[in-house]
Amino acid sequence: MTVIFLKYKHRIKNGELNFPVSLPGNLKRSKEPKIPELAEMEVIRHFDRLARKNYSVDFGFYPLGSCTMKYNPRLNEELASLEGFISLHPLQPEETCQGILKLAKKLEEFLCLISGLDAVTLQPAAGAHGELTGMLIVRKYHTEKGNPRKYVLIPDSAHGTNPASVTLAGYETVEIKSNEEGLVDIEDLKSKISEEVAAFMITNPNTLGLFESNIKKIADLLHEKDILLYMDGANLNALLGITRPGDAGVDILHFNLHKTFSTPHGAGGPGSGPLGVKKHLEKYLPVPRIVEKDGTLRLSYDFPHSIGKVHTFYGHPSVWVRAFAYILRIGKENLREIAEFSILNANYLRKKLEKFFENPYPHRPSMHEFVLSAENIKKKYGVRALDIAKRLLDYNFHAPTMYFPLIVKEALMIEPTETESIETLDEFAEVVEKIINEIKENPEIVKNAPHNTPCKRLNEAKANRELDVRYNFNE
Repeated sequence: MTVIFLKYKHRIKNGELNFPVSLPGNLKRSKEPKIPELAEMEVIRHFDRLARKNYSVDFGFYPLGSCTMKYNPRLNEELASLEGFISLHPLQPEETCQGILKLAKKLEEFLCLISGLDAVTLQPAAGAHGELTGMLIVRKYHTEKGNPRKYVLIPDSAHGTNPASVTLAGYETVEIKSNEEGLVDIEDLKSKISEEVAAFMITNPNTLGLFESNIKKIADLLHEKDILLYMDGANLNALLGITRPGDAGVDILHFNLHKTFSTPHGAGGPGSGPLGVKKHLEKYLPVPRIVEKDGTLRLSYDFPHSIGKVHTFYGHPSVWVRAFAYILRIGKENLREIAEFSILNANYLRKKLEKFFENPYPHRPSMHEFVLSAENIKKKYGVRALDIAKRLLDYNFHAPTMYFPLIVKEALMIEPTETESIETLDEFAEVVEKIINEIKENPEIVKNAPHNTPCKRLNEAKANRELDVRYNFNE
C-alpha cells in the first residue's frame, strides 16, 4: 500500500500524469493508477497489523535446525544505527572512513582467533556466497599448480548449498556415505580419494547434529593427496571456545555472521558469510583487502593471485558492526558458554522428545541440534512430519526444519540455541506431547493444520511453481 502526497496531485490532470520532462506518448499512462491516498496513521496501523501476522524470534521459539535462529540483542542494533555507520558511502575516500575499516580489520582478527585460521575476507554476502568464494579459491589453488582437478567430495548429509557451490565452481560432486553412527564413513572416503579430487566439503558438527570426531584423521588423509578440506561453518555455534577448526586441519571455512554471531537472519537478508583460510591460501582471497600503509588503512587491489571481486563493493558493513558488537560484549572468555548452553539445550530437549519419535542415531550425544524421525508416526497413523510441523503453528511455535538431512526419513531437525530458557523448552515438549495425543485420538485435526494462522494449509508445490508476489495496481 502506497501513500500519495498531496503536493504531487497537481501532476495528474485529465487522467494523464504531467512530468517535468517530456516523455514519449507510449510511456505515459492513459489513466490514473489505482493508488489510494491515506493518512499516516492508517498506513502505520496497516503495516503494524501485517507485522503481527509474521513469526519471529522476538515472538516465540524458532527451532529451525541448522539455521541457528537465536535472539538478536538490541544493543547491536543501536550501535549499527549510529550516524557514523549509517551515513557511510562505499565510494567515499578511504581517509574519511577509517572507523569502519578499523572495525572490519579487527573483526577479521577476531574471526581468525576464533577459527584457528590465518586470514579472513568479509566480502561474501551470505553463507552460500562464502561457499562459492571458497570453491573458487580451491580452483585457483589447484589451477596454479597445473591441474584444477575434477571432483569435490561431499557427505550424504550435506547442506544443499554445498553441491550447488561445487557445480557453480565447475566441479563435479562425489557423495560420501555416512556410517551407522551418522559420521563420515572413513572407508568410503578412502575409496574415493584420488589426485583428481580438489576438496572435501564437510560440516562439523554435521547436519545430524553430531561431532565429526575423525576430523583430524580426515584432514590428514586428504592432505596426503593435496586435497583441501573445506568446512561449512553453518554449525559453528556449537564449537565456539571449545575447539578451532583450523587446529584440526581445516583449510577453508565460511562463517555465518547471521547465525553464530547473532545478526539478523531471514527474509533474504541481510546476511554475511566471511571466509577464512590457512596461510597458503591467503593470496587467493578476494580484493580489495584492508591493508595498513603509512599509518592509514587502505583498500588494496595489489594481490596478483586473487580470485578477484565477489561483491559489488566490500560486503555488508552494517552486519559487521552487529557481529563485532556481539563478540566484544560476550568477550573471548565467555564465547565457550554460548556453545555449552546450545549443546545443553539440544540434549535436554532431545531427551524430552525421544519418547515420541524415532532417533536414527541414538548412540552419540548431540551437539547444538538433533534430528528425530516421525516415520513411526507416519506408519501407524498416516500423519507426516509436515503435518506435525503445521500443527505446531497453531500453538504459537515455529516449525522445525523438515525432511533434512535427506538420509533421515520424515526428519524433524531441531535447534533450540543457547538463548532459550528451560521453561520454553519444557513448554515446547508439552505441546509436542499434546499433538501426539491429538494424532492418536483424531489425526485429521493434525493432517489439516494449521487452523489458527492467517493462512491455512497451502498447496506448496503450486506456490513454488507459480510464485506471485507482485500486486498489479491496474487491476
